[in-house]
Amino acid sequence: MTIKTMSEIFYHPSIAMKQIRDEQLKGSNEVLITLALLALIPPVSLFIGTTQVGWSLTLTGEATRLTIASAALSAIAFYVALCLSLLIVGFAIRWMEKTYGGEASLERCMNLTLYTATPLLVAGFAGLYPTLWFCVTAGMAGLIYSTYLLFTGVPIIMRIPEERGFLFCMSILTVGLVTLVSLRAATVFLWNTFIPLVYLP
Repeated sequence: MTIKTMSEIFYHPSIAMKQIRDEQLKGSNEVLITLALLALIPPVSLFIGTTQVGWSLTLTGEATRLTIASAALSAIAFYVALCLSLLIVGFAIRWMEKTYGGEASLERCMNLTLYTATPLLVAGFAGLYPTLWFCVTAGMAGLIYSTYLLFTGVPIIMRIPEERGFLFCMSILTVGLVTLVSLRAATVFLWNTFIPLVYLP
């Protein structure tokens, strides 16, 4: 992923998707490394935000900070879960593409996952100021733009008609939502069992 392509994802998504489709990939390692690096943004931001700034549910509410050990364990678990979620979506795209007439390699499917997830992962910087309304607003903005990129990119990268691409996108979104709900359920389970949150007095 180059800086030029990253900027075009936000300013000229159609052009960027055509470049992504036509670029020569060096292999899945290149895509996986970039995914792993981008996936660091939300957990690292939340680690800093919850230990240094503190999180609160309201604008005027008192901020609550976590201990460094507790926040570190939560950040590591969040990072692993995030990477697994992205891999699941990438493999799901690869598994479903033949149904919709797509012809893309696993690397290309992972590339689609990488570029469409970028706004959502970048929105993770909101974790530096972990107030509920701010994080929800940033997350929703990232999710909306990621969805837009998905609907823009699937027909281009998979080389399929827009009508079929729409159905393919709906299937991908379903997988993404199921994965997101599972991620949230796993987070709550871990917080109540293996990784309890410890607050500073």
